[in-house]
Amino acid sequence: MITQVTKGIKISVATSFEGTFFKNYKTHFAFGYTITIENQSKNSVQLTSRHWQIYDALNEMEILDGEGVIGKKPVIKPGQSHTYSSGCLLSSPIGSMKGYYNMVNFSTTEKFRVYVPAFKFSAPFALN
Repeated sequence: MITQVTKGIKISVATSFEGTFFKNYKTHFAFGYTITIENQSKNSVQLTSRHWQIYDALNEMEILDGEGVIGKKPVIKPGQSHTYSSGCLLSSPIGSMKGYYNMVNFSTTEKFRVYVPAFKFSAPFALN
């Protein structure tokens, strides 16, 4: 598991290989990831949006921006956490993601970024 703390917000990431399948005459590699956002600060915060950089060994980097995470903009109180799972399709058995969440501190109304450390995707058969 990969972890990183930014301004009292701890991000933990676990990844998994979900399998391969064919779509539009191409092989795709499916990966899953579970992220836990733990509020270790003294203030309630809300995740408002996300920014991802997705690296695929066979393609150019893809940028993905969006509101919230999986349709939610969670409010996380001190000592609490929010966990969600999502996935990523790559055209290669190896890749990675990194990014950040835009957050708002409810006490100070300060907007800030919480960085998600780079996490790797690799199909078990691609390892040497």
